[in-house]
Amino acid sequence: MNTDASLHTDGDGRVNVSLAELIALRSRVAHLRLPPQDSRATRVGTQTSRLYGRGMDYAESRAYQPGDDVRRMDWRLTARSGRLHTKLFQEEREGQLLILLDQHASMRFGTRARFKSVQAARAASLAAWYAVKAGERVGLMVFGGHTHLQRPRAGARGALDVCGALARYDAEPSDRQEPLSQALQHVIRLQQSANRVLLISDGQSTDESARNRMLEMMRHTALRILVVADVLELQLPPSGHYPIEHDGQRHHLALQSTREREAFQQHLGSGQARLAAMAQSLGTPCRVIDTVVDPLEATSALLRDAGGRR
Repeated sequence: MNTDASLHTDGDGRVNVSLAELIALRSRVAHLRLPPQDSRATRVGTQTSRLYGRGMDYAESRAYQPGDDVRRMDWRLTARSGRLHTKLFQEEREGQLLILLDQHASMRFGTRARFKSVQAARAASLAAWYAVKAGERVGLMVFGGHTHLQRPRAGARGALDVCGALARYDAEPSDRQEPLSQALQHVIRLQQSANRVLLISDGQSTDESARNRMLEMMRHTALRILVVADVLELQLPPSGHYPIEHDGQRHHLALQSTREREAFQQHLGSGQARLAAMAQSLGTPCRVIDTVVDPLEATSALLRDAGGRR
């Protein structure tokens, strides 16, 4: 796990991500009862995908990945190809989860409990610990503020790497813009062997092209979507005057009439509504949470079905 000096001062868990909290979430997942794992062929999108593990029966070989057991090296294929390869076996299941996390500036907003960015990091950490408990590799890709890939790794080290990256990149905000379709295309182009992708976003970066990228991804990967929204994005705000702070300047927003409140709520919540509607139209499992609730139930529910059945 990265221990940069920037992480020595931990976040408060409200405006900034707390690394200590992300690591401590491991105990929450430890008490979950996971569904039985099935090593047989499982439907993923529109094609059959076999999930291999490290049992007794040889299945195939793939390119070596950091953390692979050197005792399982395929030396013959390595010698022929000039690249390291690992043997895979079929009895025990080997899965990989890639968490795709939105870090746009719109995520750094919240009126209750914490920022959306902090809630998203908590959900991502829970997903990482869940994957580890299920015996899977876990990796992280962030987009928006930064574009960075934490390659999937097995065991507690994999989850700790994810937690460290979440805290590290939260501490380095950026105004960089990246449409969701571009981030999805980047994942597809990398051709990661993840059989599951969990997208965590507030939906503000959702563009029309994202639909086609999702369809392309779903041919080979089980896509799950967790939408993080502020309470004001999900329901009408009460009438009144609201203090708004932006770029160090404080303003007051007057919302008195029902029309004003509806227009404000629709504008503020347009992103989450757009992403949730796109997921529904594609039949992609999706949950919407606000910044107040415990994200454990929604996150674990999305990951509980390992195979991508709907």
